[in-house]
Amino acid sequence: MIDQVSAANSTALVRIFALGLMSASLFLLGCASSKRSNTAGAGGAGDASPVFANLPTQKLIVTPATGLAGKIVKVNMPGRFVVLNFPIGHLPVIDQRMNIYRLGLKVGEVKVTGPQMDDDIVADLITGEAQAGDDVRDR
Repeated sequence: MIDQVSAANSTALVRIFALGLMSASLFLLGCASSKRSNTAGAGGAGDASPVFANLPTQKLIVTPATGLAGKIVKVNMPGRFVVLNFPIGHLPVIDQRMNIYRLGLKVGEVKVTGPQMDDDIVADLITGEAQAGDDVRDR
């Protein structure tokens, strides 16, 4: 007498077989592609690319910006003062003069007077104008 396999058991067997077959094919494709990329980058004939042919061989030097930068969060035009917000730990000192920029153009100048609360500090508007959202940078 031949044992008959139920439909649920055969479906599970087919799923396991298909999963194993897909895993094996992905493993083989991954191994094959890494071998190809290693041989091409080893100075072979396919290594010279016309895109990189004219680039200088000098190393690029990147210098992080160390200047103090913040934003204007509140403006009081009758009192001629603004509230500035800076990243935590990077506040200006009292009596420091800073420039106000809007869309990259200088539109005014402020003098930091205090008081300070958390990452906000008050500054007097010396020249020009200011709007909330303007950038403030040291000179």
